[in-house]
Amino acid sequence: DVQLQASGGGLVQVGGSLRLSCAASGLSFDEYAIGWFRQAPGKGREGIICIKSEDGATNYAGSEKGRFTISIDTAKKTAYLQMNSLKPEDTAVYYCAAKYTAYLDPSPCGIERYQYNYWGQGTQVTVSS
Repeated sequence: DVQLQASGGGLVQVGGSLRLSCAASGLSFDEYAIGWFRQAPGKGREGIICIKSEDGATNYAGSEKGRFTISIDTAKKTAYLQMNSLKPEDTAVYYCAAKYTAYLDPSPCGIERYQYNYWGQGTQVTVSS
């Protein structure tokens, strides 16, 4: 079974940084994408960013570009979300998700919930002002 373990959340002050990790296990193929999502209190789960294992191509939702970056260590099957200049509105539970991708598929990894099959348990990020 595919399992995802998100970690690295915590309490941080406005303007601070955090790095979240998403460790994947049980993936049967080398071509996959990992996406990061978040869900703030009382809101729906929104996609933030994703990365493809095959070529490291990324796709951003748009609003966090410049503050958030994603990277991947394919040997460890672990993706990282580096979050800088954090704001109170970044407070949310952050989830990582994974899906398989097709070999040599040039399409960008999507960041819609329905596109992902496997989900981690979430890690809380709280930004205090």
